Amino acid sequence: MDIMRERPRHAAAIESLVVDCFGEGRFGKTVYRLRDGVRPNNELGLVALEDGELVGTLRFWPIHVDGVGETILLGPLAVTEGLRSSGIGSRLMRAGLSRAAAFGYRSVILVGDEPYYRRFGFRRDLTLGLMLPGPVDYDRLLGLELVPGALAGARGLIGRADGMPVRYEMPAAVA
Repeated sequence: MDIMRERPRHAAAIESLVVDCFGEGRFGKTVYRLRDGVRPNNELGLVALEDGELVGTLRFWPIHVDGVGETILLGPLAVTEGLRSSGIGSRLMRAGLSRAAAFGYRSVILVGDEPYYRRFGFRRDLTLGLMLPGPVDYDRLLGLELVPGALAGARGLIGRADGMPVRYEMPAAVA
């Protein structure tokens, strides 16, 4: 298996894998409001290829955190169903976080499963002063300091790195 930087030629396969993993309903999630119309961070996006086929992906997005400034939002991390629990996600995570540190990023934020992400150093206590512009399970709002103390001043609303307001509309009730 090869892990490499994401390229434009991978876009369709990435989208297909993310749909398989998270479904179309993912667009209703609050973190997608931070990504809406924003390009993922090209220098950090990774794919896992096995025999030339895309079997995993990891993306990062620019965000703004009050008290910190610009940082990155991790996600989605997606792995082909039959290969989950094979270590591909861990390899993508380690490579992605290593690249983020090498490119000078000081912190990473994500919304995800704390028992999974804690092995990479993500913690809930680093994000206790933060809010997202829409509904979220705050137990899943996690942070990682790539530089010690990088999230010490993190307070307030997480927003888009471009400063554009985040619009969140509650999904219509399904009958």
